[in-house]
Amino acid sequence: QVQLLESGGGLVQAGGSLRLSCAASERTSTVYAMAWFRQAPGKDRDIVARKTWSSENTYYADSVKGRFTISTDNAKNTVYLQMNSLKPEDTAVYYCAAGPPARTMTDLSNPTLYPYWGQGTQVTVSS
Repeated sequence: QVQLLESGGGLVQAGGSLRLSCAASERTSTVYAMAWFRQAPGKDRDIVARKTWSSENTYYADSVKGRFTISTDNAKNTVYLQMNSLKPEDTAVYYCAAGPPARTMTDLSNPTLYPYWGQGTQVTVSS
């Protein structure tokens, strides 16, 4: 059973930065890609960014392009989410997820296709 341990998050003013980390207990064939999702109160869990361990190809939601950066450290089995120029609308619980290859763009952003999840970390951006 793959375990994902998140760290980071907190309270920051608009325009500030935060970095989230997520360490995976192991990398198996079912942990092909790592992603960050977020969920605000009363809203769906939406994908923020995604990256595979073996490629520099990345995916970003339109709302975070140019502000967030996802990266991986294969030696540490860790994925990071650097968040810059934060906005109040970025406020949410952020979740790390791990899953298999995605066949379509729809699959890529479907949280039900990710079998492994971190515990979630709160990010609050004040105006």
